[in-house]
Amino acid sequence: MTTELKTQDTAESEVNRLEIDHIVSQLRALRVASLEHRQRLNKPPKLPSRKVLASIIERLSAALFPNRLGTPSISDEGIDYYVGHTLDVTLRDLIDQIHHELFFVSGQETAGPSIREHAASIANTFAKQLPKIRSLLENDIRAAYEGDPAARSIDDVLVCYPGITAIIHHRIAHELNQLGVPLIARMMSEIAHSLTGIEIHPGAQIGDSFFIDHGTGVVIGETTVIGRNVRLYQAVTLGAKRFPVDEHGILVKGNLRHPIVEDDVVIYAGATILGRITIGHGSTVGGNVWLTHSIPPGSHVSQAQIRTDVIAAGTGI
Repeated sequence: MTTELKTQDTAESEVNRLEIDHIVSQLRALRVASLEHRQRLNKPPKLPSRKVLASIIERLSAALFPNRLGTPSISDEGIDYYVGHTLDVTLRDLIDQIHHELFFVSGQETAGPSIREHAASIANTFAKQLPKIRSLLENDIRAAYEGDPAARSIDDVLVCYPGITAIIHHRIAHELNQLGVPLIARMMSEIAHSLTGIEIHPGAQIGDSFFIDHGTGVVIGETTVIGRNVRLYQAVTLGAKRFPVDEHGILVKGNLRHPIVEDDVVIYAGATILGRITIGHGSTVGGNVWLTHSIPPGSHVSQAQIRTDVIAAGTGI
């Protein structure tokens, strides 16, 4: 017997000692108990696929920017055909994923034709928004190019910058969130999160010419409202200050709990802005500032100023 076969027999013997069948039985019992708890025991509906959604985002990006994110071999004469074919195939896949989500939340035992029709309607409405999304992204890309002295070209920004990858995902996910498929939208935003380190909830409202420089560690909460021409740097948090609960101690969801950032605001690295407060237009928030109160338009807030205010109020000693 060769050394290779001996090694294979040894490996198989080691695996057999793990009592795979017993482990499978235990996992089945836990799975059934979980399905019973969620009342999903009989033919639990499939959820949208993260892998398929990642492919859908990639293909939608290619349709939006075929010269830079599409197939390298596209000729000038074939661009429209490529975009049309890509959209046709991608939107069909999107309908399937929307159908999975709608069926999952419906609670029905079987998916009737009305669910499929609703999925198709959402996908078609979404498709009509693609020119608007492309226009918004053009402004985002230009803001990045104009706002970063290291940017050599518009193309450089599009294919290299994680902030642009994150905002492409967000612009697409936000539209789907608005159209009533929040699970798919959240999955798309988390795909961007895993790729870039930037977390933007699909419910956040973000104006045009938005630029995240560097990006790692940025968090933008669900009810955040961001105006035009806003720039964030790495590790900025636009979050909630507190999480109210109802009379049963359960978190209240959907309330307005994240900041409003008005037009032409710059927020530097490490700043944390919490609660439903307003950052007035034209303001600058310095690095590592912790801010839980509104500031008027044209403000310039630094860490040193915050420290002085706290000590002067008698609560920072």
